[in-house]
Order: sequence, then structure tokens, then C-alpha cells
Amino acid sequence: MPNGILIIDKPAGWTSMDVCAKIRGILREKRVGHGGTLDPMATGVLPVFVGRATRAVEFAENGRKEYRAGLRLGLVTDTQDVTGTILETRPVTADREDVASALAGFRGDIRQIPPMYSAVKIQGKKLYELARRGKEVERKPRPVTIHELELLEAESETDYQFRCLCSKGTYIRTLCHDLGQTLGCGGALYSLRRTMAAGFTLAEAVTLEDLQEQGESLLRPLDSLFVHYPALTVRSPGQEKRVRCGNPIALPGTTDGTYRVYGREGDFLCLSRAEAGGTLTSIKNFFGA
Repeated sequence: MPNGILIIDKPAGWTSMDVCAKIRGILREKRVGHGGTLDPMATGVLPVFVGRATRAVEFAENGRKEYRAGLRLGLVTDTQDVTGTILETRPVTADREDVASALAGFRGDIRQIPPMYSAVKIQGKKLYELARRGKEVERKPRPVTIHELELLEAESETDYQFRCLCSKGTYIRTLCHDLGQTLGCGGALYSLRRTMAAGFTLAEAVTLEDLQEQGESLLRPLDSLFVHYPALTVRSPGQEKRVRCGNPIALPGTTDGTYRVYGREGDFLCLSRAEAGGTLTSIKNFFGA
């Protein structure tokens, strides 16, 4: 059965779940999940987990993400991007210097109000489901972190490109909307391409057409998600048996921290935490039955 990670360059017009459904059909594997939703209009890096690798989805969702985005000034829409209904148009007097100055105010720890057209749940209902019925509910601001925010080229007097490295939960649509409010002319997202997610970049991404032609050969090993952690190999059959039974093992002298743990024959067994002088306790197991 296929197991591993695919780094898909998501095409425009597809939902992230559309991509997963396509992959289920190509690889004939029911267990397929993605590591971080992209809106249909967006393109770029979508990590997809196949087979036993779906156990690692949670680790992909929590990492930093990087985007190249297009901000259109003078426009306010109900979805905060150009696919929505236009609510307002305003004259644009801001220039490049004004946009750069506004961007500076959004770097670091900020708070965002989730857009109504999002999958955030309030009282068990997804916001986009309420929005489609014409309802708007109060949403509490949520903390996010903008690690890097860089103004790129101006494509016109109203259209600007920027690069954003941000934390989980950041809405680039909302960032564009809030930038527009700061500048006093309104703003909406007109293009979005994710260039990095879960540590994987566009240079590593493949298309659905590539997958159709090459199949399972494009699957990356599950441990490629955790390459930023050091590796440890168990030292004896007894230790490996304990790990496979979910029990802690002692590796005296091991520095506290998170490790990739491998069996004596090189099998990736689990992600573990070392503490208390070298006691390794499993965070999550990834070996087969």
C-alpha cells in the first residue's frame, strides 16, 4: 500500500479536498489528507499525506507558511478577495511608500478577525456556511505572527505584490483587507501562491499531471517531514521492542529535545522526546503493524 508525502503544486480553481480526492483515485488509497487548506483561487505548496503517513498531518498544519500575495487597493469585498461580491470601491491615493509603511505595522504578533468566508467554527457552524445564508456573526480576534513581510513589485497604481512568512492560522485575505483599511482606501487579495509549507518549497512540488504519469515514485518518505530534528537509532532488540510497544527507553547522555527514532534496520519508528537524563518517550508512532 502507498505510504508517504506528496508535495503538490495546487492548481487554481481546486479546493484542497478536490486535490485529495484526485490523489485517492490515482493511487487507489483511501487514506489521504492534506496539511493546510488553500483557498480555491490560491496555488502552490500543498503537502498531502498518503496511507500511514496521514498520522503526521497534525505536524504539518502547525508550522510556518510562506506566501507571495497580490494586494489590490480601492476595493472591499465580502470574501476579502476578488472572487467575492464587491461591497465598496474607493479612490486610491496611496503610493508605494505608503504601502510599505502600512506593511511595517503588521509585522510581529498581531490579531486578526477571521473572515466570514472561512472554515472557522462558531457554535458548531462553519462561518462560510453562515455567510452563504447571508448571516454575519461576531468573531473574536485571534493572535497570529507575521515573521516576515516584504513589499515586492508594484504591478499598477493599485496592485502590489508582497511576500509573507507567517504562523499557522494567518489569513492572507484578511491581511489584505486590514492593510486596505489602514490605508483608508480598502483592499482585497487578487492572487495568492504558497511558496513554503511544513518546510517544503515550490522547488520540491509536483503537479497532479506528474503524479498521474509517475504515481507512487513521487512519494517522499514520512521522515522527510521531520528532517529538522536529529536522528537516533535504537541500540538493541530489546529497546526496539519497547519502542514498538509504546514504552519509553533509556539512552543515557542524550540531550533533552525531540528526535527521529529509527529501528536497527533503518525503519522510521517514531518521533520522541528525550528528557530526564536520556529517557525517550514517544510523541507519535509511525511504524506499521
